[in-house]
Amino acid sequence: MKKQEYAIVDIETTGGNASGSRITEIAIIIHDGTNVLDRYETLVNPEQDIPPSIFGLTGINNEMIANAPIFDDISEKVLEMLTDRIFVAHNVNFDYSFVHHQLEQAGFKWSAKKLCTVRAARKIKPGLGSYSLGNLCNSLNINLENRHRAGGDADATALLFSLLLEWDDAGEIEKMIKKTAQDQRLPPNLPQEDFNNLPDKPGVYYFYNQAKKVIYVGKAINLKKRVTSHFTGNNIKPQRQHFLRDIHGISFEVCATELMALLLECTEIKKLWPTYNRALKRFEAKYGIYQYEARNGYKYLAVGKLSKFQTCIHEFNSQYDGINLLRTLAEHFEIDHRFCKYTRPEEGDFFQNNETKDLPEVSFHNEQVDNAIEFLLNNRPSFAIIDKGRSSDEKSCIWIENGHFHGMGYIPRDVAINDSDEVKNYVTPYKSNQYIEQLIFAYAEKHPRKIFFNKQLFIS
Repeated sequence: MKKQEYAIVDIETTGGNASGSRITEIAIIIHDGTNVLDRYETLVNPEQDIPPSIFGLTGINNEMIANAPIFDDISEKVLEMLTDRIFVAHNVNFDYSFVHHQLEQAGFKWSAKKLCTVRAARKIKPGLGSYSLGNLCNSLNINLENRHRAGGDADATALLFSLLLEWDDAGEIEKMIKKTAQDQRLPPNLPQEDFNNLPDKPGVYYFYNQAKKVIYVGKAINLKKRVTSHFTGNNIKPQRQHFLRDIHGISFEVCATELMALLLECTEIKKLWPTYNRALKRFEAKYGIYQYEARNGYKYLAVGKLSKFQTCIHEFNSQYDGINLLRTLAEHFEIDHRFCKYTRPEEGDFFQNNETKDLPEVSFHNEQVDNAIEFLLNNRPSFAIIDKGRSSDEKSCIWIENGHFHGMGYIPRDVAINDSDEVKNYVTPYKSNQYIEQLIFAYAEKHPRKIFFNKQLFIS
């Protein structure tokens, strides 16, 4: 039976992602687990300019690669050296994504089992200060020449790989190269234990960068499964490549239900504003209901875009929601439609009104407007959503106060709750926003049996 062979690969590129950048140099060392069997190294013409920052890092410039072969010309040689061998690299997903992409563009369908020497070193030599190739070579007395060139880095990776094989008493490398080995898909800087600690439960997870700052917050029905999904596939887009490189740690908080996880995710994104969270940012409120008083003494209600310099009565994600509520208020409190503006006008528009026939008496009209605002601010529903807990000995609770998300928490199952004040003793306060309120009211409408201590239903 043929001995398992490894292709130890290092590349230099024009940039940080395979979708928009190209290989400028490649080195492949064939290793049988004991000895080096073959070696290949060449510059590659990327058919695009090399940025000054890349030249500063690698020393490779446009003149050096002008007469080098393009990748198509070496693709068969590269494929031959990689076929039926374990693909080994330091931060393997980076090198693999480029080689896979450029072989595919050259017309070849190729895939391979991977081995990351960053992750292998973390397992076999835990507790080192840094696992970058340069720092590992310093820590382990490995000779590293021609740094940031494919040949020099590949030679150093081959020496590191030989030492790791020698020190691997627990058979970690054999476990890692199995196709199902999950840690092979993990970001290179993420400690394995952070991933292993994730439970198969609903909750919220946090990704941290090297400075311990939260860069992404997500919610999940199954924490381990959802986090794993971030690391699967061969997405070569720059955003994902940068995202994975930035992940240096994970923490999590278990929630009893998916709704609680979603509410916690929303409040944490609003509080932390992580770099890579984009989806929920579009749910920021953009419109509000405003009150104005004209020089003739009449009060107006208007829907308009939010402004930093004016305080609105109530916020909305969309103009449509604001218009619907203003129409409902006007009908319920019999406010003359001439004093309702469905797009916020210029200030002067409030003072010009040609429709002056049969206007209501000023004090009566203004009182109706004040009543509508009072109702909107103080007479929306208050209720609790009581649901299952994180374990069998507790229940979860979400409390809504005057239509706003007040907080959530957990109540011991053996505690009898008789009124709303007792419920509030068990909840942790959180900030509310329009999107969260929409989520809660939609859930309450769909699950009426989970609603308790309901007070003051809002007008519809």
